[in-house]
Amino acid sequence: MRILKPHLRITSIQCYVCLLLNSRFLTEAGIRVFILGCISAGIPKTEANWHDVIIDLKKIENLIQSIHIDATLYTESDVHPSCKVTAMKCFLLELGVISHESRNVDINETVKNLIILANSSLSSNGNVTESGCKECEELEEKNITEFLQSFVHIVQMFINPP
Repeated sequence: MRILKPHLRITSIQCYVCLLLNSRFLTEAGIRVFILGCISAGIPKTEANWHDVIIDLKKIENLIQSIHIDATLYTESDVHPSCKVTAMKCFLLELGVISHESRNVDINETVKNLIILANSSLSSNGNVTESGCKECEELEEKNITEFLQSFVHIVQMFINPP
């Protein structure tokens, strides 16, 4: 099972640079620079992690084939690029239905991981307000297979913007 690992900056280079700087300037300010440098090395990047989201979607698709889930989910199959954030939020809400309906530990863990990855990737878009987009409840209901295929398509819009 793949575990969520935040992508970290290259810690060794930053720490070595700080050590080099601080060895010559061993003062209170130098120590603060060293500590802040080490802390900043562990802060996760805010870059989009959409490729990992697709990996988790494929894993969910494989896992649900062994489980019969008779659920329909609100699915945006023809999203306009100006509504991709709104559509993504709907897809993320609907993932909870898959998790609830499956009652499968592997699916639940993968769904949780996917939501964390997607939300951290969405955070780089800030609080984007999109107007003229369909609400989740206005979307067509489709089976899980079609839902996951459309979800992958939306993620690809984030990877390769028009």
